Amino acid sequence: MDAADTYECDVLVVGTGAGGLSAAVTARALGLHVLLVEKDAFYGGTTARSGGWLWIPCSPPARREGVADSPEAARTYLQHEAGNHFDADRVDAFLRHGPEMVEFFERETAVRFVLGPTFADYHPDAPGGTPGGRSICAAPFDARELGAEKDRLRPPLREITFLGMMIGTGKELVHFFNATRSVRSAAVVAGLLARHSRDVALHGRAMRLTNGNALVGRLAKSAFDGGIPLWTSAPARELVVEDGAVRGALVEREGRTVRVRARRGVVLAAGGFPQDVARRGAMFRHAPTGAEHWSPAPPGNTGDGLRLGEAVGASVEDRFPNAAAWVPISLVPWPDGSTGTFPHFVDRAKPGVIAVTADGARFVNEADSYHDFIQAMVSATEGREHAAWLVCDHAALRRYGLGFAKPFPLPLGPHLRSGYLLRGRTPAELAAAAGIDPAALERTVEAFNEPARRGEDPAFGRGSTAYNRSLGDPLVAPNPCVAPLERGPFYAVKVVPGDLGTFAGLRGDAHARVLDGAGRPIPGLYAAGNDLASVMGGNYPGGGITLGPAMAFGWIAAHHLAGRAPGAAAQDEPAAAAA
Repeated sequence: MDAADTYECDVLVVGTGAGGLSAAVTARALGLHVLLVEKDAFYGGTTARSGGWLWIPCSPPARREGVADSPEAARTYLQHEAGNHFDADRVDAFLRHGPEMVEFFERETAVRFVLGPTFADYHPDAPGGTPGGRSICAAPFDARELGAEKDRLRPPLREITFLGMMIGTGKELVHFFNATRSVRSAAVVAGLLARHSRDVALHGRAMRLTNGNALVGRLAKSAFDGGIPLWTSAPARELVVEDGAVRGALVEREGRTVRVRARRGVVLAAGGFPQDVARRGAMFRHAPTGAEHWSPAPPGNTGDGLRLGEAVGASVEDRFPNAAAWVPISLVPWPDGSTGTFPHFVDRAKPGVIAVTADGARFVNEADSYHDFIQAMVSATEGREHAAWLVCDHAALRRYGLGFAKPFPLPLGPHLRSGYLLRGRTPAELAAAAGIDPAALERTVEAFNEPARRGEDPAFGRGSTAYNRSLGDPLVAPNPCVAPLERGPFYAVKVVPGDLGTFAGLRGDAHARVLDGAGRPIPGLYAAGNDLASVMGGNYPGGGITLGPAMAFGWIAAHHLAGRAPGAAAQDEPAAAAA
């Protein structure tokens, strides 16, 4: 191999989601020469398609807003959530260094965060849980700051945009829901639409980035400002081991194999295995062949990082009760014959919406987290197709929408003609169209409606937690999550199991080092993001429990690679930089 096929650096980072970009930007700030490689033609990974939230207790944004919290309370909560899979050393590292990571990025880079003060933990009444203040997200970002590199940024998930426009969660989303009922909300929405139309006309895509696109845009801007090269369409095929340590990888680039020599080591952050059908079949109990599952993750997230690690002696965590972060997905038929995936985050909690299985029965508090919803759905449908239907009446549909079907004044016709949205004059007629037991659905709706008129749900307790209520309609009293289904016609959308990312990554330690089968660190090999086994123990405690640890452990890995204790000042020359 000639010199043209060799590249020298200190750190090679495989993958360009939040974990990989965090590791790369931090390592560069600590004085290391970094190379980022990405399998796909776009950078950003699943992060670019996500809501962009990070779960970081006691973060600087929370402190600025006066949120009452403590690391001890957060630790108690995680211990409750993880149960027997609580990893004290890694949890303590995450809770200690997560706020330091946020402080570093806000001080040293283009990344800026805003607090979700009412974004509650998903089990806020559990020991150590809180009604809000632990989830943060990136502030909106102007893609023009990326220059030509904006064209390589992965677009947001098509199904959760409106005319290609990203809608920020929180107050911005509320304005869209209220656009037909509030002059102020209508003005806000009109302004956003006008700006979006102008950007598309001038640039061919949205320039105002929100959610995960904003997070990736800000991280990428920081990487480019630091002079970090980023190779796209450059998959890592094999790790290079020298003298018992990982010291690089063979990377395909422009039809050639490049031997990347990484003097300090390699960080695997390739996004887990949401699109690896074989591993899904082995690890998802509801998907015995792997095909009974749908993911909005990019198609390239096929478990490359896990396979690279396994090839040098690493092991994948297979003991978690849940191998992924579950979410209900509806399948969107596009006019070109393709099928999209719509993740259902907020519509399930709106008043006038319930969920039933094919036997016409409710099975869960629909306003609980998406992760809990799928666990309940899989249990309720054991031995048959794992599916459910979200059902609502005309008033709820026109007020809130249902999945990909948008609220008034947008038309319903395309969704009815495509079969995405089902309709019936009565619950029984709707059930017949959907393949639900008609008599059972009628009984379920009748049983739900009587207490719902008083704002009650004695069967499942909708609206009983701060998390439930945060997703309801605050204008509906006495319960923002409960209203009867009374005004026909009635509608349904089918939902199936999906994920927001995988939990079952490579086993690692508190320094983000990858461990071998005997629990020993593999020299030179680190992991972050979904390539690293979740610190949450296979549970989903709150919004951002994937991206928060992803950035925290990317930051931790960079410090260990630099020979620097986490939290040391970035401007100081690292002790090991001359090695």
